[in-house]
Amino acid sequence: QLLLVESGGGLVQPGGSLRLSCTASGDTADYHYYAMGWFRQAPGKEREGVSCISSSGSSITYADSAQGRFTISRDNTRNTVYLQMNRLKPEDTAMYYCAASLIGGLVDSEYDYWGQGTQVTVSS
Repeated sequence: QLLLVESGGGLVQPGGSLRLSCTASGDTADYHYYAMGWFRQAPGKEREGVSCISSSGSSITYADSAQGRFTISRDNTRNTVYLQMNRLKPEDTAMYYCAASLIGGLVDSEYDYWGQGTQVTVSS
């Protein structure tokens, strides 16, 4: 079992940047088998996939909303996945979650383990 803990959220002005981190604990010997994804959920909206990265890091997918502004990466030696978010917009405001999956993709039902989330608020 993996335990995931996100960090790095906060309040940022439009156009600013944040870097989210998600570190796994528990059965981390299996961490490198898992694809990792970032999802977000804004109040009153459904959870949506933002980006995912394969177990080796060789395959990356972005939602249209994240393409060109967000960068996902992972460090399997640190059991950590990152989401660098640049040129943030007010519509990026949401709770951001990381998740682990043996399948990957941007469909949340494919993910087995979830963090508790970190809040990102983009506002002037």
